Amino acid sequence: MPDPTPEQRFDGLVAAFAGRQFVGLPGEEGRRGFGSAALTVDGSIFAMLTRGRLVVKLPRTRVADLVGAGAGEPFDAGKGTPMKEWLVVVAADDAAWRALAEEALAFVGRTSARR
Repeated sequence: MPDPTPEQRFDGLVAAFAGRQFVGLPGEEGRRGFGSAALTVDGSIFAMLTRGRLVVKLPRTRVADLVGAGAGEPFDAGKGTPMKEWLVVVAADDAAWRALAEEALAFVGRTSARR
């Protein structure tokens, strides 16, 4: 059986987060524009599929550590400047995607609760 495509892998990730309290899923009614195809918590994006790659929001020190370890790359939203709290995940396996998405959910959930 061939490896799943990034879209299939992201669909699996979405299914894993479905039904969780405060988590918004891609394509939910009323969501449009940027972030409409992303996983959110309390309306804030924590994971998204961009150009076939998983992008997660983590503390900037964690992003720097993961980039340094070769586990990810800085995310650039097309403006020419890397976003310090966003990581493009290099690994292409379900376990790595799930672990980093869980970490991102915990981080964004904490920061959105302080608003």
